[in-house]
Amino acid sequence: MISVSRFFPFVLALLSVSAFSAWAATPAKAAAPATLAAPLAAAFVPPLFVLNSLDDSVSVLDVTTWTETRRIATGKQPHHLYMTPDEKSVIVANALSDSLTFIDPKTAEVQRTVRGILDPYHLRFSPDMKWFVTAANRLNHIDIYRWDGSNMTLAKRVLTGKTPSHLWIDSKSNTIYSTMQDSDELIALDLQTQAIKWRIKTGKMPADLFGTADDKRILVALTGSDAVEVYDVSGPQPTRSKVIKTALGAHAFRALGDGRHVLVSNRVANTISKIDLQTLEVVGSFAVPGGPDCMEVTRDGKQLFVSSRWARKLSVIDLASGKLVRQVNVGKSPHGVWTLDHASR
Repeated sequence: MISVSRFFPFVLALLSVSAFSAWAATPAKAAAPATLAAPLAAAFVPPLFVLNSLDDSVSVLDVTTWTETRRIATGKQPHHLYMTPDEKSVIVANALSDSLTFIDPKTAEVQRTVRGILDPYHLRFSPDMKWFVTAANRLNHIDIYRWDGSNMTLAKRVLTGKTPSHLWIDSKSNTIYSTMQDSDELIALDLQTQAIKWRIKTGKMPADLFGTADDKRILVALTGSDAVEVYDVSGPQPTRSKVIKTALGAHAFRALGDGRHVLVSNRVANTISKIDLQTLEVVGSFAVPGGPDCMEVTRDGKQLFVSSRWARKLSVIDLASGKLVRQVNVGKSPHGVWTLDHASR
């Protein structure tokens, strides 16, 4: 059964009025036959993957022709996806099928299906590549798996309380952070002892979270509100240090790739805010229709791909101008977005 809280922003979206503001910008020698392979390899453009949560599928998009080249059947309700540390597989988490679908990020061929992973709503690898973590959104636990480079073995199931949502792991692979969307909390788990270290109350319906490079702050997007909360996690206990006003339905983060800025999608307001991580201020915003959700930034920093959740489309934004340049039809309730050709996280 689908969690009502997951679709609460949709109801708000039907009642909201979009907020719009201006975007703050920041002769060749013929190759011999033996060298032809290198230019061909350099010209390769990997596909873009868009999860269709209510179609139980993945849309595979060609970003040169802007067409859907195939649609891959997955398990039920795929919401999020993540690349393996060696970048040889993209893993689709099928929450209601208790399974993971491994897909080749270059060819879009299904490699294998791993079953028995209970309710994998959100997923993440630790930076040291030793751990794989999933949040069981409907079953109220976080699973910590040992990762040997190919397979996962359950090390600990941690009961968390109501509705663990999104995950973040610090750069030293010491701490897992998770939002609790129905109890309005942020919790921290010690990855080595696999025990909960602390929990703190947040604003309404916390969703995605983003850690600063120095591991001192965690940003939490409030889908039930209009802001991003900033928590100082440098000490033994967290403190809320700032509230950054964005727009209604603040939901998902994506680093811009420049080491200084992060984007947050405001799913109800139909906008995206650009946050300066040094000043912790909004320095720009632009409009994206249809309930913007998950995002992906291209490696060259020129384009932003956004799943427009309620419009069944993938929206493409030119980052220099902040303008919507095209939309591509995908399946029902598009959610996670991923490509091998991505900017630095």
